Amino acid sequence: MSGVGPVEPGEGTRAWDTVEPAPPFLPGTPRERLTSLYARHRRAVLASTTVVALVAGGGYLFATRPHDPPPPEAPNPSQAVSITYLGQEGTPAGAPSRSFSFAVKVTAQDGPTITVVRISQPYASLSLTSVPPPPFRTKPGFGHKIVVTMHVTECANVPSNAAFPFLDVTLRNTRAIEDHSFILGERYAHDLSEALQVACSNDSRSSPKR
Repeated sequence: MSGVGPVEPGEGTRAWDTVEPAPPFLPGTPRERLTSLYARHRRAVLASTTVVALVAGGGYLFATRPHDPPPPEAPNPSQAVSITYLGQEGTPAGAPSRSFSFAVKVTAQDGPTITVVRISQPYASLSLTSVPPPPFRTKPGFGHKIVVTMHVTECANVPSNAAFPFLDVTLRNTRAIEDHSFILGERYAHDLSEALQVACSNDSRSSPKR
């Protein structure tokens, strides 16, 4: 029996090969088609350029944006502390004769903790102690009561009128350590003058007559 078999594919071909689709037909004259292709290409280029510009602009804005300002530097400790005179206090038990006590309030403003390193007074004829004894820390925003006791060591050199008395206080915070003189006002000056007179007059009355 004879017949014609299926056609074998030629060399380099496959039966399932498909033909590449022709590019879409653009209507119009060749010049119009060229203009349309150019317009499409130009829009693609412009879109790409816009994306690049936006990315570059965003990077520039990120690099030049304002930065947060650094935190403010802590003030000097004397500028962040106030000392207020509260009045006379009872002399503590066991204090030597010619002693008297008064209270002050130490208040630290908002900011780093301040340490009271030392409390003293300007008169050589007086010694001073306090409760609590320094050094001690002050908690910002709260008043701390300090009881100061003075002892007259030599009445001959005690001022007859303590018109402008003050306390010398050494303070320390994270910025500096400094000595500062705090004037406590007229009430403190009056009470101090009176206490000195009483202490030394009692001492003179208790001394034996020659």
